[in-house]
Amino acid sequence: MTQRRNEPMSGEPGSPSRRRLLATMGTLPVLTAATSLVGASGAAAVTAAATAVIDPSAQRQTIRGFGGMTHSAWIGDLTAAQRDTAFGQGEGRLGFSVLRIPVPESQADWGRDVATARRAIELGATVIASPWNPPAHMVETFVRGSQTDARRLRYDMYGAYAQHLNDFTTHLRNNGVNLYGISVQNEPDYAHDWTWWTPAEIVRFLRENAGSIGTRVIAPESFQYLKNISDPILNDSTALANVDIIGAHLYGTPFANFPYPLFKQRGAGKELWMTEVYHPNSSDSADLWPQALDVGEHIHRAMVDAEFQAYIWWYIRRGYGPMREDGQISKRGANMAHFARFVRPGHVRIEATANPASNVYVSAYRGGGSSVVVVAINKGTSAVSQQFTLASGAASSVSSWLTDAGRNVAPQGTTGVSNRSFTATLPARSVTTFVTA
Repeated sequence: MTQRRNEPMSGEPGSPSRRRLLATMGTLPVLTAATSLVGASGAAAVTAAATAVIDPSAQRQTIRGFGGMTHSAWIGDLTAAQRDTAFGQGEGRLGFSVLRIPVPESQADWGRDVATARRAIELGATVIASPWNPPAHMVETFVRGSQTDARRLRYDMYGAYAQHLNDFTTHLRNNGVNLYGISVQNEPDYAHDWTWWTPAEIVRFLRENAGSIGTRVIAPESFQYLKNISDPILNDSTALANVDIIGAHLYGTPFANFPYPLFKQRGAGKELWMTEVYHPNSSDSADLWPQALDVGEHIHRAMVDAEFQAYIWWYIRRGYGPMREDGQISKRGANMAHFARFVRPGHVRIEATANPASNVYVSAYRGGGSSVVVVAINKGTSAVSQQFTLASGAASSVSSWLTDAGRNVAPQGTTGVSNRSFTATLPARSVTTFVTA
């Protein structure tokens, strides 16, 4: 069982009730060279893998970034140092390029997350916002199954609610924060503690009111990427015209449900973002190893299987999050940094052999010029000798960074590339990022 949020956890300030949801789900040095290398003398056996072919000419989605959420009202704000750790790009930083913040119901609370949002933007990040509830005077209660006090936005308040979102956007802009996008509703289909929306209500709002919102519109942010929540948007041309980003959460979503054929068919010109998750749970320490490698695989599948353009964690600073409460990067955070620090906004995912060996996951991205970023995860208990071959382009060298049981995004040096190929030993239970030059 995976502990499901709305966070913070029970007993913390501002804590809603918690529920549960069914979930699906010894080290060696990295050696890189132009030709295959064998393990160091006395090291554990190294398993050979099929060649991972990387094709820079086969372009997939454009990446908008990796990031997380702050919610000052519930768990307090990030400190100045923690903001720099979260959004800085150098060694010892997470490299996040997306920040998600809440849209408070009351205008009196609209300044709570501005300082962090402003610093994130200064460091090159994008900021989006999601509401949990409209202002109280816009809401009515109704009976929904056994819930006698369920909340929904009054139908005669749709226009006023769009203005509320606009006013929040304007307030942030006047305070140095230009939102990239704003959501209609956080998890409208898991709203026991906030405001429910049916798919028909979301479509109605998008058709009739979202066009007046002065920034990109995000919807529907289903808690489990349930397609019956987003399909009606894609099937309604007017609603679709007034939404810019199809947003989804991945709580307990099986990998088999990551692909979205209907979005590929009808989502041309729209973006596809994963706007909230923690994985695999919120009960274990983020430094538990090798469990933290589950985060690396989850991001890999979100990029490769789902083809999301953004991947956003729940709380940035939490015992189960990318940054511990003491402000240090956790093992889960190190897995995120292997993507976030090196795969920057505007990079394009390119085709790569996704699973060249059992428990090995490879994804690749192209940045400016001919540079290629490769993230390779080995969840197996044996080291793997992995050859990487570029199908096109030119590279003379490759640099690498490693996370394993004892290291976090540790630089491993630079080596040559020969005939567009290099081979690396991927240590057991590790994640490595390679960057060509």
